[in-house]
Amino acid sequence: MYNTKRTAYYISSINLDFMLIDFIHIQNFRKLKNCKIDFSEKETIFVGANNSGKTSAMDALILFFKSRNKFNTKDFTLSNWSCINIIGNKWLTEKDPLKIDLTIKEWEAQLPVLDIWIKIENHELHHVSNLIPTLDWTGGLLGVRLRYEPSKIEDLYKEFTAACKNSSKIIGTPTKEKETSTFNLWPKNMWDFLEKKLNSHFAVKTYLLDPLLKDSPQSLSEFDKPIEGEAFNKLIKVDIINAQRGFSDANTDGTDGNNSKNLSSQLRSYYDKHLNPTINPTTEDIAALQLIHDAKETFDKNLKESFKIALGELELLNYPGFGNPKINLSSQINTVDSLQHDSSVQYILDDGVSGLSLPEKYNGLGYQNLISMIFKLIRFRDEWMKVGKSLNPTDTEIFFEPLHLVLVEEPEAHLHAQVQQVFIKEAYKVLRMHKELGEKKVFSTQLIISTHSNHVAHEIAFTSLRYFKREIGAPGNINTSTVVNLSKTFGNDDDTTKFAIRYLRTTHCDLFFADAVILVEGPAERMLIPYFIKHYTKLNNCYISILEIGGSHAHRLKPLIENLGVITLIITDIDSINPTINGSKVKPLKSKGFKSGNDTLKTWIPNESDLDILLELQSTDKVDKTFPIKVTFQIPISLNDGKKDVKVNPYTFEDALVLENREIFQALTQGTGLLKKMIIAAKETDIEKSAQSMFDFITANGAKKAEFALELLFFEEPNKLITPTYIKEGLDWLESKLIVQKTGLQQT
Repeated sequence: MYNTKRTAYYISSINLDFMLIDFIHIQNFRKLKNCKIDFSEKETIFVGANNSGKTSAMDALILFFKSRNKFNTKDFTLSNWSCINIIGNKWLTEKDPLKIDLTIKEWEAQLPVLDIWIKIENHELHHVSNLIPTLDWTGGLLGVRLRYEPSKIEDLYKEFTAACKNSSKIIGTPTKEKETSTFNLWPKNMWDFLEKKLNSHFAVKTYLLDPLLKDSPQSLSEFDKPIEGEAFNKLIKVDIINAQRGFSDANTDGTDGNNSKNLSSQLRSYYDKHLNPTINPTTEDIAALQLIHDAKETFDKNLKESFKIALGELELLNYPGFGNPKINLSSQINTVDSLQHDSSVQYILDDGVSGLSLPEKYNGLGYQNLISMIFKLIRFRDEWMKVGKSLNPTDTEIFFEPLHLVLVEEPEAHLHAQVQQVFIKEAYKVLRMHKELGEKKVFSTQLIISTHSNHVAHEIAFTSLRYFKREIGAPGNINTSTVVNLSKTFGNDDDTTKFAIRYLRTTHCDLFFADAVILVEGPAERMLIPYFIKHYTKLNNCYISILEIGGSHAHRLKPLIENLGVITLIITDIDSINPTINGSKVKPLKSKGFKSGNDTLKTWIPNESDLDILLELQSTDKVDKTFPIKVTFQIPISLNDGKKDVKVNPYTFEDALVLENREIFQALTQGTGLLKKMIIAAKETDIEKSAQSMFDFITANGAKKAEFALELLFFEEPNKLITPTYIKEGLDWLESKLIVQKTGLQQT
């Protein structure tokens, strides 16, 4: 709270660090059973696959901060309801009222909770005087718990047990068919009761937390009592742009400035709060109002003259008669009314000649959405900074919340990729575009965005990304989520981190939104593996991110892949070499002392370089013991030459593909470059000679594998190709892992 006369001096004279939300901890809210989310200083971006918990986190913030009376039973983690129903059953079956526990203790572990940990500087203690946990606390992390809990458990007990007794009386009524009916009326259990009565008996209560126990969720004791009032009133200003913005219908008018889809509605709201000349009028406002008044008088005079004849005709009907009021016409011109129509905002066709324009509903949805969101951010900022008429100079006290928290859900809706990138690059700048904000630290702004767009993630520093990681529940339990702070994954500055960041910048961050990731060796695999996936019904319905990264570099993504916990298949080459001849490339043969030159196989999975051992590994030996990661590479295959089975060891993807599709390649009559050579090799009847020729062609200088795949796609229907055995082994494993993930109990 600042005195108006001192506000300007206060703002301009202090530039110390100010408060920020350091992290939040969500418990028992939908699939976020126990989830910590670190906040960045400026922008925090929620990323993750579909149904990973991003929306749950945003909704938790919205409900606890802004919409506390809109909780419903589905906001509780679904698996918690079995315990809550047990509490209800105890209330119904316990005969001794003295043994019934009506404290919060039994409920505590099942209730939705949002812990907010705010970093408070020493000079800010006056802001949180009602939240200081101990007398010797002088700043640091301040924890506040918002918990959705029964307001009065005694009242809940009485109403629930009474409702159940009334229901049982009806259920127990004899019927003609049998002595008692098994038909269950409401309520069947505590869940059923609270489906209708939740917000009548539950409310959000606020508690102070112990700063010394910030590293783990703490339990409240019987001595912890809720504090009175709104804990964050005049401390945090919260604004929201929801995902559902009503843009599907261009003819739908918004009715308020907060959620309306069109710009004209928002402009009216902004004008009324910040620009309306009738509020705290200045000299310029009075001059404008005088002109409006003069225009009104002129128009009224014209109005009365125009209606004189028509009103005179009414007198022929003896109206107005004795005691009836006379009719007088008077216009009303209101400054806000000038924006109260669909065409108040127009887009000019700027051809420099026609001077034509169109109402805003005729502009594309993408631009409407972008303009609307940016203007909302402007309005949020100006309301916070009390721009224009929202600051009354006659007020003796004014309040500027030290922290502005802005939540934006899925800004990519209706936006082209390029426009998504424009929005994310400009959003935070817009929120700080004020003379008292910018780079100053007097007031803090934190922008939280949830997104499904890799274009949005691509434009943000990876240290600002928070990845929502699915956790597969035990049989019968719901799948939950945890959050990975990528600032810790990418926190150092070593070569591996630099490589990963640069690589992800190139690939548009698909893996942050995928159900699973496939790392492939080269462009040929990148082009053809999507066709192999089409042979798998369930796998083909999943979102698979295929990243092209050679075996010499795939292991550099190991820290990221393991931190994300995303299901990952690595399809790589065995890369056999002869260590005694300067590591030269050789056809993979056993009992020759050959090694693998593939860094992924040597240093990650299976952490082995001996070629003889690699060729003998079972499929299960190629799976990581801790993480859902599998590697697959060329393995011995048996082919029949018409007389006998011949075992050969492919060297790379191309020869494995041709060897296992020999008849298709033998039938091809056209091709250039590597494809032409592989066709020639496939026509060789001696399989061992054929395999040797393929190896020679592939390892020769100038072999262009990408062109091989492109030409093959041109001459042959790729869906007819048999999937190479080693790739099929990997795809079988991948589908089995995704089936387990998809069939777990879900809660959005």
